[in-house]
Amino acid sequence: MSGLAVPSPERAASLPQPAKRERINPKIAKAVNLILTGECTTQKAAAERIGVSATYLCTQLKKPAIEAFIARESRKNIARGQMRASARLLELVDASSEHVSLDASKHVLAIEGIRPPDQGQVSVNVGVSVGYVIDLSGNTANPSATTIDARVTRESE
Repeated sequence: MSGLAVPSPERAASLPQPAKRERINPKIAKAVNLILTGECTTQKAAAERIGVSATYLCTQLKKPAIEAFIARESRKNIARGQMRASARLLELVDASSEHVSLDASKHVLAIEGIRPPDQGQVSVNVGVSVGYVIDLSGNTANPSATTIDARVTRESE
């Protein structure tokens, strides 16, 4: 026995079915790939290249299925560029310019969590709220502070 529970046909019919991916028009997919690869820098240029109007392409790109397709293709594109970017960064570590080499080295180390300690940053007015501050402590350590003498008096009835 395989150990996998197979639901009865009645139960299987009631289980939610995985959503099917909507088919993407091959022309629209081509336009998305033209923009992602940089062959076309605008939607208008991509629309002209695939032979559709710019308005049609724009409305198609707003559909949820197309937006999901764009997101998937973008992630794939970034994953492909990640290896090239890391190789280029390591090339820059050995650059002839000392400034470029230092910046690349700092970046590589920062990615690995190795960085110099933060320098003491000067923070002005941290924790001060806007508005009037009423000091009821009676402490007169700050002579430049203006004190308003207010006393509660009761008027006779």
